[in-house]
This record gives sequence, structure tokens and C-alpha cells, in this order.
Amino acid sequence: MYSFRYHKAGSTQEAQELHASSGEATYLAGGMTLIPTLKQRLANVDDVIDLAGIESLKGVMTSGTSIKVGGMARHNEVAADSTIEALVYLASGIGDPQVRNRGTLGGSIANNDPAADYPAAVLGLNGTVHTSDRTIPADEFFTGLFETALNDGEVVTAVEFPMPSRAAYVKFPNPASRYAVVGVMVSETNGNVRVAVTGAETCVFRVTAMEDALSADFSSGSISGISIDSSNFNSDIHASAEYRAHLVGVMAQRAVSQIS
Repeated sequence: MYSFRYHKAGSTQEAQELHASSGEATYLAGGMTLIPTLKQRLANVDDVIDLAGIESLKGVMTSGTSIKVGGMARHNEVAADSTIEALVYLASGIGDPQVRNRGTLGGSIANNDPAADYPAAVLGLNGTVHTSDRTIPADEFFTGLFETALNDGEVVTAVEFPMPSRAAYVKFPNPASRYAVVGVMVSETNGNVRVAVTGAETCVFRVTAMEDALSADFSSGSISGISIDSSNFNSDIHASAEYRAHLVGVMAQRAVSQIS
């Protein structure tokens, strides 16, 4: 680990001011990716700005039409909230108890790892990402592998999810890490069907062919013949691109079967 200066910000404004005054700074949310990266000397920063002390970034709030999850809300907090069952299932299946007690929603989506679960939730449930500077629709937030629309120094303050009429998340987990080899979120909100896939080379994307088929006939049979282009996926020691593409269809049909 390279040496760095540690700061514990008391507000979002203070965090951004510290970030702006640094030559090379990074925010610390849950640290599930950042800490191992720093320990292995894969990153060298001047300042680490801890967001854990900012109360306004915490908590899960519900209303009659939506649920708003703070950027620093831990996975176990989301898992304990029964408002959207698909989110409960997703959060409770992340990693192990230690990870769920440290990892955060904001950190997960800001990192945009292809094996993360939350990107599929944000895109599949048509969430809105609230930041320190603006709001970003789900369809505009994720831009590529470990890339998002966030500007340098911008902080994810919360994600707001509209209440779906039905939704389910199903993933094929790596048996050791429980990262998603492939995960699929299927939802319907006000008649609008969305299907989002995590585990791809571009991290997360929507399957419009499945959305169109389910809009006409919300059944697992309606999407059984839809194939997924394997060029969207990576091949690694855990699964080939072709196997991942096949899993998308299987996971999507299971998700639909749960809620149709």
C-alpha cells in the first residue's frame, strides 16, 4: 500500500472541497473494492476521503410511489427493507455477512463492476441517481466498463426507485465470491417492462427484444427463443462469453416465472 492522507468528511460539501484541493483523491464508501486495490498497490492516491460520517447519505426512505436508498446505505439495510422484494433478494445475496455490513449502494454503482448486482437493479427498475450536483436517469448513468456519467469529485447521494407492480432479480452466482456471473432484473412499472443484465463486458445493458416480447405476453415462454449476442460478454476462468450469453436467457425466464 502506498502512503496517503486520510480524511473523514462531515458533509458532502466538505468531501467535494477536499477532493477538489487534492492532486489525486478518491472517495471511500464501503471499501470493498478500494481497500484491496490500495493494498495491492494497484492505485496510488494522495488523499482518501471517507464518506461514512455523512449522515445525509445514509438510510432507506419509502413513500407510496418510490423508495429512496442513500448512497451510503449498507447492503444489509436494503435487505432488511421489504418495500421492493426484488431489491431485498438482490441485497441479501451480495457476498457474505461481512460484505453486506460494509458495502454500499453508492459505492457499488459508482464502481460499475461487471460482476456487481446493483447496476442491474438501477437500470432494470428505472432508478434515478441523485448526486451532489444533479440527477441522472438510469439509462444515462452507466457508460462502460468501470465507467459512469459521474464527473470528477461528484458524489452519489441516493438512488430513487419507482415502485414496480412486479419485479424479480435472479443471478447465477460464483460459488466462492457470490459475485454475479450473470444477473437479470425483470420489472414492470406502470405497464413499462424493463430487462437489465449484469455480467457483461460493458457491465450492464437492457435487452429490448425481451422487453418487447414481455410487453406483448408476460410469460417465460415469450422470451425462450430470444438469443443474446455473446460478443457482449467476457470470457474468463469462471465462464466463457458463450456460456454467459446462454445464462441470460435462463436467468430471465426464471425471473419472469417468479412474477408472472
